[in-house]
Amino acid sequence: MAHGRLYLVPTPLDFGCDIVVPLADVLPAGTIAVAAGLTHWICENAKSARAFLKRVGELQPLALPLQQQAMQELPRAVHKKGDHGPTSFDARPLLQPALEGQDVGLLSEAGMPAVADPGSSVVRAAHDLGIEVVPLVGPVSLLLALAASGLNGQNFAFVGYLPQDPAARTQRLRELEALALRSGQTQMFIETPYRNAAVWDALLQGLKPATRVAVASGLTLPAARSRSSTVAAWKKEGVPISNDTPAVFAIGG
Repeated sequence: MAHGRLYLVPTPLDFGCDIVVPLADVLPAGTIAVAAGLTHWICENAKSARAFLKRVGELQPLALPLQQQAMQELPRAVHKKGDHGPTSFDARPLLQPALEGQDVGLLSEAGMPAVADPGSSVVRAAHDLGIEVVPLVGPVSLLLALAASGLNGQNFAFVGYLPQDPAARTQRLRELEALALRSGQTQMFIETPYRNAAVWDALLQGLKPATRVAVASGLTLPAARSRSSTVAAWKKEGVPISNDTPAVFAIGG
């Protein structure tokens, strides 16, 4: 029996936002068509996965009703700690439908699964099992933010989340600044929205005046904003983000 495929299905970046963008504005027809045809899913959260599929079904009939779609959730530890290191787990059992010939979709709650989101363990398991992995086209917040930053897009690193402790956060920012200025490598990170103001204050207070900081918020939403400037200039402009909007931050020379 031939194996099914593992499709990496990107979702809109409006998860948790007050405004929902039209699905056809952020996902191409081909991605929507594949999503509509799948009936087996691995996801962060079954409820949000069904909400996404409901939007898909408004544009193209689903292969099965929502109630009949097979949903498997990733372990909660993977949501909190990521797919690698001490929290790494064996994702092969989740791919049993693919071994039986069924195509399977992998979903995160916003954007591309396995990029700044859980799912890499599933992708790795698919490769180990000889299952073809097919990434579909859709929004990836990190690349959108990088492209709009004016910082080095030839050499960059995504470093995840900063420490929550204020002193440790400032220390980490200074380490990233030193690396960016020494190597020319853009340093990118994200934070939960309710910490945006604290992170922004740490950036302006902890970094050198000439260091360039970029922030992109609400990407693909009507109020999307991308701005890049020096720390010195930012101190005159004020805070560019609110505490209720997802944002991507970048540091460079």
